[in-house]
Amino acid sequence: MKRFILTSAILWAIACSGSSFRIPEAPQPSEPVPQPERQEGELRADGDSSATYALITACGYNYETPDTSNDHAAAPFQHIRQSWDGELKCHVFDFHIHIAVDDDRGKPGITDRQRNEIKTDGHSPASMVGQEGERMLFRWKFRLPEGMKTTQQFCHVHQIKGIDNAAGTADVSMPVITFTARTLSNGKRQLQVIYVPPTDEGGGNRYLARADLEEFLGEWVEAEERIVCSAEGSYEVRIRRLRDGRELLCVPATPLAMWRDGTAGMRPKWGIYRSFGKQGALKPQLRDEILRFADFEVKKEQE
Repeated sequence: MKRFILTSAILWAIACSGSSFRIPEAPQPSEPVPQPERQEGELRADGDSSATYALITACGYNYETPDTSNDHAAAPFQHIRQSWDGELKCHVFDFHIHIAVDDDRGKPGITDRQRNEIKTDGHSPASMVGQEGERMLFRWKFRLPEGMKTTQQFCHVHQIKGIDNAAGTADVSMPVITFTARTLSNGKRQLQVIYVPPTDEGGGNRYLARADLEEFLGEWVEAEERIVCSAEGSYEVRIRRLRDGRELLCVPATPLAMWRDGTAGMRPKWGIYRSFGKQGALKPQLRDEILRFADFEVKKEQE
C-alpha cells in the first residue's frame, strides 16, 4: 500500500509540474574516465571544466569568447565549459551564448553580432595550419540544441578562414567556407554549406549543400572535412548522425579555390557566431543557446 501511495504521489507531481518538469542531466561518472593518449591536433574534453581554456591552448587551439562583455564585466562568465554527455559517454564542450548580454568580444565598433568560438591560428603548431598546396583534414562532433532559434541572417557554427599576414593585407575578410543555420523566407530552416570565392573573382555566396536543420537539432553528428589549400584546390565534407549512421549532408570532392592571396595559412573555427541585427532588431527572435562539441581533430594528410 505504501509503495502504491508513493508511486501515485510521484506521478501526480510530474503531471502537475507542466513545462517546469525537467529530465535530469546524465550523472557524472563516479570514477575518473581514462583519457586516450592525445595526438597533436586533437582536442578532447577531460572533465576539468574550470581549466577548459588552458586545455584548449595546450592543445594548440585558441578561443574568442565574450566572457567580460557588457553585464559580464562585473562578474565574468566562462562561455566554454565541459559537461558529461550520457549519449557519447564522455565529457564534451558546452559553448554558451546569451542573447541579451553577449557581443563580439567587446569590440566597440561591432554592435550587431555575437561570437563564442575556438580556432587554430598563427600560434598553433605548423601541423594545424594549412599552407599552400597542403591537404588538411578536420574532424569533429557537434550537437545543435533542440528548439534552436534562427533568423534569415547568419548563424555560423563552423568556418574555414585565412590567417592575415603581418602587414594586414591578405584577402581574409570573408570566410572561405561556413556552416550556417538559417531561416528561409518561406519559414523553412536549413543547415547550409557556403563557399565564398576570392575577392578578385567577385566574392558572393555559393551554396555547396543545404540540409533540413530539423534533422540536426538535438542529435549528435560527426563531420569529416577535407581541403586542398590551393588556388586550384578542392573541398569535401560528410556529416553523419551518430544515432543511426545516416548521412545528413555531403559535398563530394569539388574543385574550388581554397587559398587566398597573402594569407599566412588556412585554419578552421567552431562555435557560434550569429547576427542579432542592427540595434538588436533580431534579438526577440533569438534566445540563449548551448551548442555542444566534442573530439576535435586537425591534421595534415599526405598526397
